Amino acid sequence: MSGRPDCALPAQATALATAPSDTWSVLGVPVTDVTMEHALSLLHGLLQQQPIRAHGIYFVNAHTLNTACDEPDYREVLQAADRVFGDGTGVRWAARLIHGAKLKDNVNGTDLVPLMFSRWADRGLRYYLLGNTPERIEQAAAYAQRAFPGWTLAGCHHGYLGPDDHAGVVEKINASGAHLLLVGMGNPKQERWIHNHRAQLKVPLCLATGGLFDYWVGDLVRAPLWVRRLGFEWLSLLIRQPHKARRYLIGNPLFLLRVARSRLSGQDKKTRP
Repeated sequence: MSGRPDCALPAQATALATAPSDTWSVLGVPVTDVTMEHALSLLHGLLQQQPIRAHGIYFVNAHTLNTACDEPDYREVLQAADRVFGDGTGVRWAARLIHGAKLKDNVNGTDLVPLMFSRWADRGLRYYLLGNTPERIEQAAAYAQRAFPGWTLAGCHHGYLGPDDHAGVVEKINASGAHLLLVGMGNPKQERWIHNHRAQLKVPLCLATGGLFDYWVGDLVRAPLWVRRLGFEWLSLLIRQPHKARRYLIGNPLFLLRVARSRLSGQDKKTRP
């Protein structure tokens, strides 16, 4: 990785980075409860840490947490993250039903990543994109170069990796000098990939970004802001992706059932201040 970037934040943001944050256990996964600004400051703190090590940053929604319930080893991957943020209405409902907590913000990668690019521009930072098809990742890289000129594209690679490909991709990422790695392979694959290679990666921030690249290349379109504020972006996605109907129409009620069981059993606790 290239030298330590000139990425100083204003005093107020620096104070946020060290401010305490609530973390709530939702179906066994620790979800950090912060505003978007606080999340940005927390990531800045991880970026600046010395000595450099790879930090895993994940975003969970109802589907992700259902998968974690069905696959205990995946739940362990999420539990081992440096930060997990709640993305979507389902997680907010769960925090309120289980803990009586109102999450401070909907900290999703689709919004947080562009905010990072905007706030940390022109500071010598480099990023690497991993995921999607060979054609689509090149298109996503071209979009990022246009949209975020204050950063340097360190490289990109598709996400269709065979068993013998992973070590070489890690070497390419490390040689690129990237400060930020965005992995968009869908979950649980993307979180597993970061988890399995964190010890070898020399990139401070490794974010699992889900469908972010699909938005960048135009395969997906964000719902109108008023729909997002009402918490119905999932319905917009269902309309555009009917092949995922099972995830929403069966998965969402199953998620609420699991949340209700957690509430009754008391298995989920506030994990740390």
